[in-house]
Amino acid sequence: AQMSQDYAEMVEIANAGDITLDAPAAFGMTLSATADDTMRALIQNIARIDLSASTDAASRGISVDFGLIDTDAGDADGVSIFEMINEGDLVMGAGNALNIVADDIVITNSGILSTVLASSDVVVLEAIRDRTAIDTTDVDDVILGCVTPIGEQGANIARTAVLNADYALTTPGVQINRFCASGLEAVNIAAAKVLSGEALFAIGGGVESMSRVPMASDGGALAMDPAVAYKTYFAPQGIGADVIATKFGISRDDADAYAVESQRRAKMAWDEGRFAKSIIPVRDVMGQVVLDHDEHMRPEATMQSLGALKPAFTAMGEEMPGFDTVALLRYPELERVNHIHHAGNSSGIVDGAAAVLVGNKDMGDKYGLKPRARIRAMASIGSEPLIMLTGPEFVAGKLLARAGMTTADIDLWELNEAFASVVLRYMQAMKLDHSQINVNGGAIAMGHPLGATGAMVLGTALDELERSGKGTALINLCVGAGMGTGIIIERI
Repeated sequence: AQMSQDYAEMVEIANAGDITLDAPAAFGMTLSATADDTMRALIQNIARIDLSASTDAASRGISVDFGLIDTDAGDADGVSIFEMINEGDLVMGAGNALNIVADDIVITNSGILSTVLASSDVVVLEAIRDRTAIDTTDVDDVILGCVTPIGEQGANIARTAVLNADYALTTPGVQINRFCASGLEAVNIAAAKVLSGEALFAIGGGVESMSRVPMASDGGALAMDPAVAYKTYFAPQGIGADVIATKFGISRDDADAYAVESQRRAKMAWDEGRFAKSIIPVRDVMGQVVLDHDEHMRPEATMQSLGALKPAFTAMGEEMPGFDTVALLRYPELERVNHIHHAGNSSGIVDGAAAVLVGNKDMGDKYGLKPRARIRAMASIGSEPLIMLTGPEFVAGKLLARAGMTTADIDLWELNEAFASVVLRYMQAMKLDHSQINVNGGAIAMGHPLGATGAMVLGTALDELERSGKGTALINLCVGAGMGTGIIIERI
């Protein structure tokens, strides 16, 4: 029963509301008949998933963005980000249930899924090496974020990737986990290593295969130890997102309108080739391209089609296990929690990898690499853990203070679209116009591969600065357990 409840909660948290999946295959486990029946009932009731059909196809994609960033954060030589691998999102296909366009890419589970998990992080490391022509003996560390470091993603996936990418044996690797901001945190750590002199070159980024390693399958005391959960008023992220909507007056229509616009912007960006230089295609063992674009987008989404979707977290909040009661204990000023989020206005479950090469000025000169932007500040912060996802506004203030800047000094804003209410609240708090933020769409349209997204959105922002001719960008992410992580860059 506990196993069934855990998997049902994963589906709710992931907000995969209209996917057609075979439950045991989708979650990579063989369950007993009793447990399987219980899980089916729970998932069908809460997430509206049709479990009658088996998952027989998958689509995968990894993309790349190239960047060179210099920092003025106190080092005379500076820190440079030379290679930015960006925008990798992959999604498990299920016939037409997700309206995924898969005309040219339809791959069985036994093929691309195993290839992606073993190789997506390898692909981005190989791209850094090949496109910069660096000698990997000069790479002093590889830091990769991974939010569910268990099973096939366990055993220090960063070192595994280094070895499989045929880097020098002297190049070490370490996996880190700051939940959804892991990819950006890894870049910030890499920059700090270079800034301190510990490293000449360091690679930061991340990888996640949410199709093969289910979110939250690594457990943890935060959610599973009653003593810890009680003290922190633990509730899943979807409840926190709905609490944000309730507390700050964000309606279902507001969230759906934001989601429709995210889809429109992402489609426009792809059609105009704004991601073209950032794409690294996924190839099979024969070298054939199996995917070269993001397939999670649903540009046909409208207010009417989203309006037909039922909120994903109502049962979790109002019935068993009753997380709304926990939320109201923490926020007694609220009469009830208004559940507004569903599959269409929340980030997608996808796979992807991203990586960034950071080096000092001397190493840039050695390899003839020209900087593209300068790091002005980087920071992380903690915030209230039940509502969980309001950290971005606080870390943005911390970043601006450290850089000696104001919101008026920032031309472009990027915030991961974990849930629509997260971005809408951030816009309220920072007094931003929608034209300034996530101008090419975000995770609602293109998905959120947890460990990789932070590095992806950094690359997206840098590409857009160059395309638009703008000068500065502030990039950050909300983080589980109540945190925020961000960075400010300035185009050179």
